[in-house]
Amino acid sequence: MKPKQKAILALEDGVVFEGWSFGFLGEKTGEVVFNTSMTGYQEILTDPSYKGQIVIMTYPLIGNYGINQEDIESQGPKVEGFIVKENSPIFSSWRGNNTLSDYLTRHRIMGAEGLDTRAITKHIRQAGAMKAVLSTDDLDRDRLIEKARNSPGLIGRDLVKEVTCGKSFPWTSGNDSQFLNHHPTSPTSHVRPKVVALDYGIKYNILRSLYDWNCDVTVLPAPSSAESILALQPDGILLSNGPGDPEGVPYAIETIRQLIGKKPIFGICLGHQLLGLALGGRTFKLKFGHRGANQPVKDLKTGKVMITSQNHGFCVDPQSLDPAEVELTQINLNDQTLEGMRHKRFPIFSVQYHPEASPGPHDTQGLFGEFVKMMELHSNA
Repeated sequence: MKPKQKAILALEDGVVFEGWSFGFLGEKTGEVVFNTSMTGYQEILTDPSYKGQIVIMTYPLIGNYGINQEDIESQGPKVEGFIVKENSPIFSSWRGNNTLSDYLTRHRIMGAEGLDTRAITKHIRQAGAMKAVLSTDDLDRDRLIEKARNSPGLIGRDLVKEVTCGKSFPWTSGNDSQFLNHHPTSPTSHVRPKVVALDYGIKYNILRSLYDWNCDVTVLPAPSSAESILALQPDGILLSNGPGDPEGVPYAIETIRQLIGKKPIFGICLGHQLLGLALGGRTFKLKFGHRGANQPVKDLKTGKVMITSQNHGFCVDPQSLDPAEVELTQINLNDQTLEGMRHKRFPIFSVQYHPEASPGPHDTQGLFGEFVKMMELHSNA
């Protein structure tokens, strides 16, 4: 067994943590954030929304069920770094075919274990998410702190261009989701509505979910124009999740603005934020974001509380939206931030959380059914 190599995480505020490397060796900068999920590390690693971020898992043992090829959410890991309390060097799962460490090494992603993840998480909750550097190359603390301070951060950056697809493509597979057999709004139409999904960093499970709900899905790159989208004559448009600051993607905001009122629109996470900006609202950065699989969200109309999976660091300011045009539909019960909205005149709605999350709660999977119903009603209007 080769000896472990020291890894250092240095934060821009001067706080430093030490541990041991696993995965790829090197040096990476990014915003350091934490995720409270107990499972789903493969989904987290491959979620393009984490581009530009070093992710800390609060659950202490990670890697024990290995890696498989069925559960990836993009073409490969998108995190800048991955920090755990303890990395399991072996895995036990009939679906696993590789260790977490080997997977990170193959994809040139830095991992670190043995750091005090609880202390890091408590620090971030107090001080907020911040810029950081993770290194096995340079072990000089003062130099690393300076590198963290000089790194670009997320504000104003266009990270979407780094994760969007290069050209359009059709999506032709689903999850065979068992929930559809029991859901009261399972798809019954024999006509497959045509959906254009704008890829701001889309997770595969959004596409799988749309397919499961009987949709004919075409994925387009983020810079696609409104004209090229409408030329495909879709029945509806999906605005996907994605990384970073929504204000750093002005071309997407303008395209969405031109699409409002033309077709039914469903926005998820970054898509929700971009829609808020296109509707004339503002966004702001949360102190440490919402990242985990147990976020309670309340529906303001029914009073129902749903448990949701979330991953975002920015939020739409509800006070900035025109109440004559936009109805606020859902709020986060932890901090009262906006989780859902609906247009009062046009067939448009969006949510801040991830209804497609897998693993994760399925409380909100029916939102895809609502989108399908909206498209059917609009096409018959």
